[in-house]
Amino acid sequence: MPICCYCCVLCAEGEFSIRTDMESCMQCPEDQWPNDRKDGCLLKAIEFLSYSDSLGVTLAAAAIIFSVVTAGVLGIFIRHRDTPIVKANNRGLSYTLLVSLTLAFLCSLLFIGQPSTFTCLIQQAAFGIIFAVAVSCVLAKTITVVIAFNATRPGRKLSRWLGPWMSGSVVLLCTLGEVAICVSWLLTSPPHPGTDMHSETGKKILLCDMGSITAFYAVIGYMALLAFASFIVAFLARNLPDKFNEAKLITFSLLVFCSVWVSFIPAYVSTKGRYMVAVEVFAILTSSVGLLGCIFIPKCYIIVFRPNINTRERLTSCGHL
Repeated sequence: MPICCYCCVLCAEGEFSIRTDMESCMQCPEDQWPNDRKDGCLLKAIEFLSYSDSLGVTLAAAAIIFSVVTAGVLGIFIRHRDTPIVKANNRGLSYTLLVSLTLAFLCSLLFIGQPSTFTCLIQQAAFGIIFAVAVSCVLAKTITVVIAFNATRPGRKLSRWLGPWMSGSVVLLCTLGEVAICVSWLLTSPPHPGTDMHSETGKKILLCDMGSITAFYAVIGYMALLAFASFIVAFLARNLPDKFNEAKLITFSLLVFCSVWVSFIPAYVSTKGRYMVAVEVFAILTSSVGLLGCIFIPKCYIIVFRPNINTRERLTSCGHL
């Protein structure tokens, strides 16, 4: 072969050439990608978890449906507030928990759609604080069950701890811890709109930059700490007499809740782009459904379909709370 000749090779991924036989290819700007012929650059396709694609629509529809269901359960509890099954389970805590679950379903909508300064700033804080209220209510319910059982034993003077001030104090103090984390996060390194140019070839992914990933995991970790404490107390109280079997329902609900968020971390870390957002929304929905289904659906079944056993005598003898 003559020494003047050489073989042409295609430009590498992300590079282009304006003519053949160039000695080297040129790199496209960060927000552009080579066309099919690799002789020019095109703007990268913009992508985010939107209401126009099937994944976003499915998650948004699920969030709205479950929020309506939760509001319906709240309506049932308010309408039957003077029945034994509602009175036996601390009406104030039940109302607060149902309202927080409704808001939890609705706050997942903040994660869908094109990220903006407002949505990025508020979505994680709203998620953390709302879930802190919900898990704090579950913790207060669990403590109330344990105190109620021990107060019936001879020689115990625990009845003074059964007032609404005790459960309200537990919810307030536990929630303030999450509020402090979120406020410090927003003041020091708040989330803001950002772009991901490298996760998917030829695509520019719009998302919310966390600002401080440490603060994000602190929010998740504090919520996990509350859930773990509630689970331990409920698990230890699961063998109380049947009329206190609220602890069993709480144990099952927190088992589902903890399982979802334990599996969330590896799933969140291993995904990229809009699927990271979808994983978080899915975790919010499934954990909220776990709390709603395990704690309230059995009670709603008795209230609506078995009103004949919604009496103090039947509840005490059958062990349904």
